[in-house]
Amino acid sequence: MIVWILFLTAILFFLALDLGVFNKNPHIISSKEAGKWTTIFVVISFIFSGVIYWIYQNNYIENPTKLTPTLASIKYITGYLIELSLSVDNIFVIAVVFSSFKIPQKFQHRVLFWGILGAIVFRGLMIYFGVLLINKFSWMTYVFGAFLIFTAAKMLFKGENENFNPKKSFIFRNLRKIIPVTMHIEGQKFFIRKRHITFATPLFVALIVIELMDVLFAMDSVPAILAITSDPFLVFSSNIFAILGLRSMYFFLANMLEKFSYLEYSLIAILTFVGIKMLIVHYYKFPEWISLGFIAISLLAGILVSLKNSNSENN
Repeated sequence: MIVWILFLTAILFFLALDLGVFNKNPHIISSKEAGKWTTIFVVISFIFSGVIYWIYQNNYIENPTKLTPTLASIKYITGYLIELSLSVDNIFVIAVVFSSFKIPQKFQHRVLFWGILGAIVFRGLMIYFGVLLINKFSWMTYVFGAFLIFTAAKMLFKGENENFNPKKSFIFRNLRKIIPVTMHIEGQKFFIRKRHITFATPLFVALIVIELMDVLFAMDSVPAILAITSDPFLVFSSNIFAILGLRSMYFFLANMLEKFSYLEYSLIAILTFVGIKMLIVHYYKFPEWISLGFIAISLLAGILVSLKNSNSENN
């Protein structure tokens, strides 16, 4: 319990530092600044695998699946890479939402900050119930596995015209029924009061849409990492580090999303692999190095092919 408290306290402390110090004043985050923070988050995330080794070596946390320190570290890194790769789809959606509601760049960080706080809560709940279901009903691994393969197939065969339009979404249409919405930006305020009526600004609308879309994405990512481990701390910590790095990654990649068009095929391959892994888990278990290697190679291949294709088109 102490490890959980310290971990959550450290995350909340960093978020408070982020909003209260590093980004106290709204500003446009440059690609250079975002690249620096993306690198910092990735490095810290990998360094934390050493902390995982230390925690499990000294039995500072409950170890329900009896993992060795080395295996715990490998599972954490594998889970982190899965979450990081699946975050790419989130970035595409975030870019569409901000564009649709015309959110100025200097206010986008504020929306993502509060979005991350909500994501931490929702992911925590989904992980808790996901672990509970798998531990209580072993057949749930088949359900999760089939769902991941179905998701991969849906991504593979979706039409070119199936683009997400936030203003026509179920979320936006129903939000307007609950609270009046103004489409005028009022600084970095989420709500404004006019003629004794409280209106939600585009920043709040964008926040709600991004938040609920993240819940939908979590329905893929949480089962995917549960294929690697059902250890609650490993699942949660790898999720959180991927989420924390999502903002800086968004600002870093926002203007280069088209260059990484082939990454979607990497996600399809990863979802298919972990889906199959869950379906055959009671008959055969892949060595951890195979899982880690497949995910790393899939990501690397998607990035290299995307960059090569982008360069050839430019030439």
